[in-house]
Amino acid sequence: MVTAFFTTLLMALAFVVLQASSVLSQERPATFADLAEQVSPSVVNITTSTTVAGRLGPQGLVPEGSPFEEFFNQGPRGGPQRSSALGSGFVISDDGFIVTNNHVIEGADEILIEFYSGVELPAELIGTDPNTDIAVLKVDAVNLPFVNFGNSNGEGARVGDWVMAMGNPLGQGFSVSAGIVSARNRALSGTYDDYIQTDAAINRGNSGGPLFNMDGEVIGVNTAILSPTGGSIGIGFAMSSEVVVNVVDQLIEFGETRRGWLGVRIQDVTPDMVAAIDGLDGARGALVTDVPAGPAEDSGMMSGDVILIFDGIEIEDTRELVRIVGNSPVGKEVPVTVLREGDMEELTVVLGRRETSEAVAFPAAAPEEAPGEPSEILGLSLSPITPELSEQFSLTVEQGLVITGISPDSDAASKGLIEGDVITEASRQPVSSVADLKEQIDLAIEAGRTSVLMLVRRGGDPRFVALVLEE
Repeated sequence: MVTAFFTTLLMALAFVVLQASSVLSQERPATFADLAEQVSPSVVNITTSTTVAGRLGPQGLVPEGSPFEEFFNQGPRGGPQRSSALGSGFVISDDGFIVTNNHVIEGADEILIEFYSGVELPAELIGTDPNTDIAVLKVDAVNLPFVNFGNSNGEGARVGDWVMAMGNPLGQGFSVSAGIVSARNRALSGTYDDYIQTDAAINRGNSGGPLFNMDGEVIGVNTAILSPTGGSIGIGFAMSSEVVVNVVDQLIEFGETRRGWLGVRIQDVTPDMVAAIDGLDGARGALVTDVPAGPAEDSGMMSGDVILIFDGIEIEDTRELVRIVGNSPVGKEVPVTVLREGDMEELTVVLGRRETSEAVAFPAAAPEEAPGEPSEILGLSLSPITPELSEQFSLTVEQGLVITGISPDSDAASKGLIEGDVITEASRQPVSSVADLKEQIDLAIEAGRTSVLMLVRRGGDPRFVALVLEE
């Protein structure tokens, strides 16, 4: 009986394993050939030509008449010369609009598109966006095969899903590589970064090419690789279609981007700030540090507000807010929920346009320098602003307390404060004297807080810093 029982059990387990492996084999594509055949006619190779300054000849490198002179004398010795570069792209409409990377065509005098069929056509530059490294080109043609964008946040774009990259790696011509989505929402260095990370091989020349899901939809534009060698090591990045679609639509319609603009300076809420902000239950949202004349000020937003919800979306940090605002249309009425002194406030903001408004609202300001004065608080030597200190530190504000000295082992030093910084607010109250600051610190201690939130200005840039209160 026992033997029969174990035999039955083993058979049952074997059946389960067989079923599981059958399901896995059904989900894993047996081949990418059908997908490659379907989308290849829409992928293009891009060759650009640029005029560059001429090189000097070999003078001084080898003696004139030397047998080695010919090796150093490749091309003319002066005057302009032509330089070419290679990249990839893909067709998004039957009348010839093509998407690629900005860095593929930047500075090009001529752009030549080679189609999968071997046909070559010159392209016109429609518009570029260096912030997302996206460019749109146009060829004079009709009835072209094209591909559609897919949802980079939906099915087929999850971590672990299969993807296929196409392009012109190292100038070798049309090439296909496959892998999975390794990670999502990666940031490299740009304000609007939202990269899909993939282990599908991406090399030089793949830039601007499409990253496809298994439905043949473009969920990303292959843009960059992380590699100590310059070749693929399985860490490639494609700008997500969620970002690209909005940019492409604007470039086609206007020839430029028109991003929404809220009109605030913001910073992340750090864990040490939470105790200093009434009503905040964790390090989330975007803390407003400055509100110049503009959309946010018109809505009633104030410095010290914490933006928690924008247009119905809960905000985790400043990066997310900047991306969402930038992807919103100019002129849109947006509901915004902010935390202000422990209470939730509902505001409505009519977005401006970043490209035309930001530089006016936030003009560049000059930095500062060093040495000191008395009144020690929280490891800081503080002084009211005087004409001498204004000149010494090139101050751009007229009221506040200047940091003239700082203890190297203080919490303030660890938070990055330096001599010449100006404290203008404590606990959201303006301070112009040491007595003002002491009063706010005493009130914070009475309220049982372990830190006090200070608004500090360096040049023209404000930021909040939570300083730990001394026992």
